[in-house]
Amino acid sequence: MANNFPRLPPSGIKVLIVGAGFAGLSAAIECDRKGHTVTLFEKSDNIEELIRIGDIISFDPNGSKAFERWPGVVDQMEAVARQTTWLDLYHHQGKFVTRQSFAEEKIWGRRINAHRGQLHNIIYRHAVARGIDIRLGQRVQDYFESDSPAEAGVVLATGERITADVVIAAEGVRSRGRKIVLGFDENPKSSGYAVYRAWFPADRIKNNPVIKHIVENGDTHQGFIGPDIHFLASSIKNGTEVNWVFTHIDDGNIEESWQFPGKPEEALKYLDGWCDVVHELVKATPEGRLIDHKLVYRDPLPTFISPKARIALIGDAAHPFLPTSIQGASQSIEDGVALAACLELSGKENIPRALRAYEKLRYERVHKAQAMGPKTRNRWHKADWTQVWKTPEMIHLVREPWLLSFDAEKDAYERFWKVVEEGEKEKGSVKETSKL
Repeated sequence: MANNFPRLPPSGIKVLIVGAGFAGLSAAIECDRKGHTVTLFEKSDNIEELIRIGDIISFDPNGSKAFERWPGVVDQMEAVARQTTWLDLYHHQGKFVTRQSFAEEKIWGRRINAHRGQLHNIIYRHAVARGIDIRLGQRVQDYFESDSPAEAGVVLATGERITADVVIAAEGVRSRGRKIVLGFDENPKSSGYAVYRAWFPADRIKNNPVIKHIVENGDTHQGFIGPDIHFLASSIKNGTEVNWVFTHIDDGNIEESWQFPGKPEEALKYLDGWCDVVHELVKATPEGRLIDHKLVYRDPLPTFISPKARIALIGDAAHPFLPTSIQGASQSIEDGVALAACLELSGKENIPRALRAYEKLRYERVHKAQAMGPKTRNRWHKADWTQVWKTPEMIHLVREPWLLSFDAEKDAYERFWKVVEEGEKEKGSVKETSKL
């Protein structure tokens, strides 16, 4: 194990993590910081497959606080991040509506917006540098747990069973860990929407008179709002790269595929009547750089932990977010931070207590944040333009201190024993009721 990073003394707690996305890697790093021993399983054979995926991803101050505790990471992220502190919003036919500034949010921390693959690679390389045991090409088929012996584990596709003190399921919305938590298989549903997303070099548009302004003067960020669609576009890396993304009605079946190559001519069909800027951006997209991604919906889970409280869901496995919440990634980071701290505070002899505390710390906050996604989408997609022209701030993103100024590690340290006590009281009440 690498010894050149600050970490607490060994806790003796063995942690298995499934999934090397943002949630899984961040949980692994946080567990390593707390002195836990981590093994992480990722089904992809090559991490490059994950690094190439996607468009822009956003971490708000509440998520980026963790990155600042990982030596060197946040500076690397800032080097590839979009350097804007505002969002310009337009009517879908091209008229400017309002500029929303995020400059004052600096008091809460850093906003980091960049290509998800590049940020993922930075975190992955940090995890490797820490000496975390990351096993690629390992598909987890099932989860299990027991009281005697007190352990949890996973079954790999090879049939091998691997045990530890606790298992963290972080492999996304289709996590197999959800079955042991819920007690039954649950299929994802379409949210009714899908997203086209693209990322490509700015050379594709720098000579186009309609859209060259997007890349001429460094980084930019703009959104176009229309009936049942919002279209976001930005330039990044000092105007050398471009990305755009728009949400549209999903007319497919979630069982077919939830992500597949998109075609610009198909995307344009949704944008009839929209302004030339939007049309030219879509037309400029090179072949192979457009993805059509279904927004998967899951009903809110009654719990994030397994019956014996040795397996925990984090990130999208526990609570998938709509992009309009702008919080899915940050909440997944918070999950890992809180769970690692709960394991530290509870100790190896009481893993179930740690997981129950994690759930109590996270449940209400996560669902409150989740609810912001549909609210923002409806504010844009169902906008009353008679009122918007009078009060343009109506379509600003809601940016609230309770959400953005939050420090998950500080919260866990401050509230752990309080939520443990609350949990013990609730258990006592259930026992008394059952005697009646």
